[in-house]
Parts: sequence; structure tokens; C-alpha cells
Amino acid sequence: MMKTGLLPIAGEDAAVLILGTFPGERSLATGQYYAHPRNIFWDMLDEICGAGRQQPYEKRCEILISRRIAVWDVLQACDRDGSADGSIRQPVVNDFATFFGNHHCRTVFFNGQLAFKLFTKHVNPDHFKNSELVVLPSTSPAYAGMPVEDKCRRWNRIAWCI
Repeated sequence: MMKTGLLPIAGEDAAVLILGTFPGERSLATGQYYAHPRNIFWDMLDEICGAGRQQPYEKRCEILISRRIAVWDVLQACDRDGSADGSIRQPVVNDFATFFGNHHCRTVFFNGQLAFKLFTKHVNPDHFKNSELVVLPSTSPAYAGMPVEDKCRRWNRIAWCI
């Protein structure tokens, strides 16, 4: 069954874009990015700009927008059983032509390798030709191949860009 993702969190002056692959089941159910309690995305953003889980979701979004950070996913829709990115079928990519036409993000960060692979496979390079692309380790609890401290060190690169 096709599932539809979430709208971006983005202010008009976004300078940084963080892209995931597609929201997990809990995120889709709540309408909130990275809602799974074991996903460390909000822990990373707490360190970077104070947009941590202790804040209500709406406040986290306000903080991101005020710091010129946008959050979205590569996929607008897909067929997937559960939350595992490995089971994605029939991917439909978001409208990056319009997004990059309205936002001039200098850096695009990818929350994991699959987001990067899908983006570079399906998105016209002309849309992001003025942006640096940076792959970060996934914040998903399914990616346990790197210690959290190392992930945090890599994710802190975002702080240099805002």
C-alpha cells in the first residue's frame, strides 16, 4: 500500500537541508519527523541547536527554522511494509525542483547512505548544483554499526554551516 510522507520543515531562508529517506510508521502516525524514541535525530539536533526532545515538536520546528535548518525526506511516497528502508518499493521522489527554486540551501546533509543514493539516482543534478552534499551516519536505531559518540562528532558538522 502506498504511503505518503510529511511536508518539509523549512523557512524561506533555509541554508541547510537535512534529508532522510522516508518517515517511519510512528512518524507517519504522529505527523512528526523522527518520532521513534530510539531514533537519535533529535538528540543530535539538541547538541547542534537546542532542538531536542525536551521541547514540544512545534517548538523544535521553530528552532530549526530560526537556525535556517530545513528537514525533509527524499521520498514523497512509497510502498513499504513497516519502517525498514530496505523494504521500500515504488519510490516517488519529492519535488526538489520547486524546493531548490524556493530555498537556496548551501549544504544538503543526508541521514544515511540510502537517502543519498535515492537522491542522487532520482533528482536532477541541476536542481542542487550550488549545494554541497554530505552523507552523515544514520540516526536510526537499526544502524548500530557506529558508536553514538562518533555519529555525534560527524553530525556536528551541521553546526559549522548554520
